[in-house]
Formats: sequence, structure tokens, C-alpha cells
Amino acid sequence: MEKSKGDQDNHSLLQFLESLKKASKDLQTNPIFVTNDPQPTTETILNLEREADLMLCSDPNLFKLSQLSCNLKTLLEKLKKYKECSLKSFLCRQITKYEIYQVACTMEVEIRTCIDKEYVQNLVETLRVVGFEEEKVKVLKEFKNRLSKGFDREFQELVLKGKVFSILELLLCDSTCSKRVREHVALAIVALVRFNRDVFVGMVFMGGIVQALITMASCCSMQALCLLVSLIRTPLVDEMELRGEIPKIVSLFCSSEDLSIKAGTMDCICEIAHFGRIEVIKAMLEKGLVEKLVELQRSTHDEESVKLGLEIDEMERDWLFGSCVARFSVHVEVGQGLSQVQKKEIKREMSRRIREASVSEAEAATIIGEVLWGSSPCN
Repeated sequence: MEKSKGDQDNHSLLQFLESLKKASKDLQTNPIFVTNDPQPTTETILNLEREADLMLCSDPNLFKLSQLSCNLKTLLEKLKKYKECSLKSFLCRQITKYEIYQVACTMEVEIRTCIDKEYVQNLVETLRVVGFEEEKVKVLKEFKNRLSKGFDREFQELVLKGKVFSILELLLCDSTCSKRVREHVALAIVALVRFNRDVFVGMVFMGGIVQALITMASCCSMQALCLLVSLIRTPLVDEMELRGEIPKIVSLFCSSEDLSIKAGTMDCICEIAHFGRIEVIKAMLEKGLVEKLVELQRSTHDEESVKLGLEIDEMERDWLFGSCVARFSVHVEVGQGLSQVQKKEIKREMSRRIREASVSEAEAATIIGEVLWGSSPCN
């Protein structure tokens, strides 16, 4: 992707703001008046001030930062005057040092706000352009990294004003968009929900995000759905059950021959079982989940694993699916959606299905024993 002059200017501005932010932070953490010798931080700031005169004054959106920059420059110049060893000079140095600290703190906050504005604007513009897969992936990674730093009300306002969630949803639901970009979009949506569930959970319910993740049918999309279920819990599982999406997930698990997709879908199924109500668990059982789990568990010990596309070493295969029936059962047992009476009912139904799916009494007894008395399933 060839960068336009505007893109290059934006990149230069972001680089400058990051440098200025680091220098202002250093002023807060490093004493600049231990001796009368010039401190490296002071020299860095003064060098940046010369660049700031050109970059900040030309942008009206950076007027406040430009004023703070001028104030800091004035204070740093003022500091040079107090080199004497008198009490007056000492007091003036301490007062000026405190004033510099205050301006540096204010500058850091203002710079962070300016950087956030530039990042959100760049994110929106990049995602709206057709093509340019690498650039989209890059800005999505930067966006997720920014969200991972924790809740920030001002940054949330920028995201809402930029309608970022709607743009992400459109991309996720766009089948013409590359799978790689859509997977990064899915993870960005998860990061937004984690950033503030009170605001972004409702947006997940209103759109077609869950359906898009299931339709995408990749390991990453299933992991993203699993994370959404763990964040939103029973309300999302109820919504998925209402829309008939639970059987689709089980069908994907049963039909896929891709090991990574099967493993990701298994994680998602277990998370749904943990928070699902009785209707959800029954819907999964009716789609033949237990029978498929029994078959899969059996395949970890015989040559059928090759037919199922599980060409992995025995240790890894056993770790993933060696006790998958018990793993599912454990999530139902310790889950939040069922009463004790309902859990017993589900165990009885699972035991019946295990007997029908097993090729021998010994196999049925072993698996039922794991379900009834527990084993060591991987979580």
C-alpha cells in the first residue's frame, strides 16, 4: 500500500506526539535539577520544542498542546537563570521544578488525548477503504492494544463518535472481506466488550455478530465466540438459543475435519454448557453431540483418527479429546444454568446416549464412569 502525503504527515505527527509524550513523562519521573548540569530530558524537550513550533502551530486541533509546549519551554529557559548557590536561587529552582512537573503532567494527558484521536480517525479511515489487508490488520492490532490498557471514558467517547463498533460489525458480516481481516475484527469486538460490557454488550445482541462468527467457521472465530460467551454469559447463550444458533455450532463441531476448528468449537461448546439453561443442553444433545464426543474419544486410540483428520501425535490428541465426554459433563455439572435436579436428568440422558454410541460394554462403562464420578478433563 503506497502511502499518500496525508498518511505520511499523520504518521510523522503520531511519531512526534509519542516522542513528546515520552519526554514529558520523563520530566515527571526523573529529577532534572540534581545538579546544575543540563539534564538529557531537558535537552530532549528543548529539541522537540523546535519541532513543535512547526507541527503544533499548524494544526488548530493541537492549539492547547501548543500552548502547554510554549509554557514548558518558558519554564525550562527560566530554570537556566537560577544557577547560583544562594538560598533564593535554590527556592526558585524548587518552585520552577514543581511548575515544570505540573505542566508535564498536563501535557502527558493532552498528548494521550491527541494520540487517541489520531488513532481512532486513522482506524475508521483505514477500515472504510476497500482492500489494503495489511493496513487493516495493522490498525486493528493497534486498536486492540489500546483497549487492553483499560477503561478510559474519553477514549470510549471517541470510539462511539467514530461509530467504530458499527464499522467492525459491517466488516465481520462482509463475506467478501478476507478471513484474516475478519478474524482480527472479531478479536477487536471481543476487546471492546471486555473494555466496557455495560455499553457494548447491547450492540452484540442487536447485530448479526454471533451468526457471522459461526458462518465464518474458523478456529479464531470460534475462539472469539467462546470469549464473548465467557464475558456476557447466560444472556448471550439465551439469545443464541432463541435464534437457533446452538445447533449450528454443534453441527460445525460434528462435521468439521479441521483439528483447529474442532478444538475451538469444543471450547465454545463447553463454555455454552457452563452458562446454558436446560433447553440449551437438550438442544446440543439432540444434535448428536454426545455420540460425536464418544466417537472422537474413541478415535484418539485407534487408526480412525486419520479418517477424522486428527493427524497429530498421540499425546496432543489425548490432551485435546481424550476425555472430551467427561469434559463436557464437568462443565454442565459445575455450570450456572441448571438446577441439581436438571443436572441429574442430563446425566441420565447422557448415560443413555453413551451406551447407544459405544461399541462395547467396556467402553460404555469406562466413559459413563468418567461422567458419573469425574476424571481429569482438560479445560
